[in-house]
Amino acid sequence: MEQRRLGRTDIKVSALCLGTMTWGEQNSEAEGHSQMDYAFDAGINFFDAAELYPIPAKRETQGRTERIIGSWFQKRGHRDKVVMATKVVGRTVMDWFRENGETGELKRSQIEFAVDRSLRNLQTDYIDLYQIHWPDRNVSGFGSNPTRWLDAEQVEDENSIQSVLEVMGDLVKAGKIRHVGVSNESAWGTMRHVTTSELYDVPRIVSIQNAYSMVNRTFETGLAEVARRENVGLLAYSALAQGYLTGKYRHGALPKGARKTLFNKMQRYEHHRTFEAVEAYFSLAEAAGLDPAQMAIAFAKSRSFMTSVIIGATRMEQLETDIAAADLTLSPEVLEKIDAIHQEFGNTAP
Repeated sequence: MEQRRLGRTDIKVSALCLGTMTWGEQNSEAEGHSQMDYAFDAGINFFDAAELYPIPAKRETQGRTERIIGSWFQKRGHRDKVVMATKVVGRTVMDWFRENGETGELKRSQIEFAVDRSLRNLQTDYIDLYQIHWPDRNVSGFGSNPTRWLDAEQVEDENSIQSVLEVMGDLVKAGKIRHVGVSNESAWGTMRHVTTSELYDVPRIVSIQNAYSMVNRTFETGLAEVARRENVGLLAYSALAQGYLTGKYRHGALPKGARKTLFNKMQRYEHHRTFEAVEAYFSLAEAAGLDPAQMAIAFAKSRSFMTSVIIGATRMEQLETDIAAADLTLSPEVLEKIDAIHQEFGNTAP
């Protein structure tokens, strides 16, 4: 498994990262442990979680994913061999993340509460990469269309980037976290994090976790240059467009146990232009003799701004297929045809 440098740190992470958000909802603890065993044995040393998980976010399941990972660390003893990433929620109306019914925001007391709980859940003394799941401010992107400006008022009690990074710096000094990352961020927000660290004694972010796939290449407009020039590499989620690029939902199929079948919350992919684009990618994969899921992952992995592609699965055979993409290098001809399809259809599911 190829290893890549995490930001400007001395940490090397696998080019594929094991996503975990189904554990505790669609997957049991035993299934989560089996996935970690398989991924670890295949050379994946990078796991990604969040205090929010499992998905969909619910009061009664919150934290289960981290606890499943923690019990695996306790049983297997591999903590020093895994780069563990998790996230703190941003501002939210969900009132079950904090003790007294507070809705989430990125202020000191809430961040400290969140990190201490994640450490307990993960049964570890430190978190390698602590990520801000989404910004404290109103921003186009997570939950809205990143190709259109969100003309929203500034949050009155918005916690500044500097104040958040000051808290993170104290957590680094306390040994609770090693490095900081952002997620669902904009180019402006990412650069503000970088420049704030240059101006003040606060941690420099090492990564950005945003959506990226063949039907959503919005990262390439603005953020890709930031990632390359500032060494804030992308940790891509939804490289398979939440399953649409695997073919499992093709022609209206609803597989038993699949996310769309269970939760029906994938409308961003249910546009006729998205279906047309996906079919074009399927045709390309078939003509090239490639598995469509592996082609999608290999494409994401090939990007110069990519640190690691996050993969997730509910069934072991899906995970095996995804991990096999680590050894796949797409030919220049296939990459050119992917670009041609994107030129025709654009970002149909941002």
